[in-house]
Amino acid sequence: MNKNDAVKKMTEVMAKLVGYSGKVLPDDVYAKLEELGSKENSNLSKTIYNTMFENQKLAKDLNRPCCQDTGVLQFFVKCGTNFPLIGELEDLLREAVILATKEAPLRHNSVETFDEYNTGLNVGKGTPTVFWEIAPNSDSCEIYSYMAGGGCTLPGKAMVLMPGAGYEGVTRFVLDVMTSYGLNACPPLLVGVGVATSVETAALLSKKALMRPLGKNSENERAAKMEKLLEDGINSIGLGPQGMSGNYSVMGVHIENTARHPSTIGVAVNVGCWSHRKAHIIFDKDLNYTITSHKEANI
Repeated sequence: MNKNDAVKKMTEVMAKLVGYSGKVLPDDVYAKLEELGSKENSNLSKTIYNTMFENQKLAKDLNRPCCQDTGVLQFFVKCGTNFPLIGELEDLLREAVILATKEAPLRHNSVETFDEYNTGLNVGKGTPTVFWEIAPNSDSCEIYSYMAGGGCTLPGKAMVLMPGAGYEGVTRFVLDVMTSYGLNACPPLLVGVGVATSVETAALLSKKALMRPLGKNSENERAAKMEKLLEDGINSIGLGPQGMSGNYSVMGVHIENTARHPSTIGVAVNVGCWSHRKAHIIFDKDLNYTITSHKEANI
């Protein structure tokens, strides 16, 4: 396969994956919603969950996005230095978004800041956003796509704490964000928390935390314990499905961290709504691919 054909193939695969992920929730998210819905005991909560599942069925049957806000596309890329299309990847992901916008279709959500006009293609200055990680001596490419909707983006917040605030300060920060803005994001939520040195490092980690499969805890034992404590604490607030009260407010809490400067604790929160539209695909050097997020995807 020559390079032009390879670019065309990968662009089309990514466009189809983006469009599909806007209509069908990933397997782990759907399973978690089923679990939480079965545990709710109020008629209102059960009705809301039943509506969610009916929404998913209709989106799939009618081949339409499951939420009218298809978000701003973001890609988390872990690309091997020997992957044959590493130099073409950003351009082809941009073209994939344009193609998905027309074919899925996706709502036009890219507005040029300050100039205040909608591009009509879901691309613009810096959109879609591509976050890179380079894998030395590898010829594969791993990509998470994510639809960052307006509602689930609103609670996003980051700051740097004084070291004396400690991990209690991290907990207080997360709970303050959830009690102030959690309703805006259509619970039950997936809560991503980043802990690092500065606002930008913590913010990126908190968004990457949303890509982790549900049910997979942090590899750090203490961080995993904090995940459980925060999950229990946020559930006790009683937001419930769609913020209409209930036993479960979150699908989970994921914490990602790096080492930090001893004088600072950077902390950030990002959340995913109940319609958490992520997708995960891995390409080899010949562009054979595996979709791990949606087992039934036929792309």
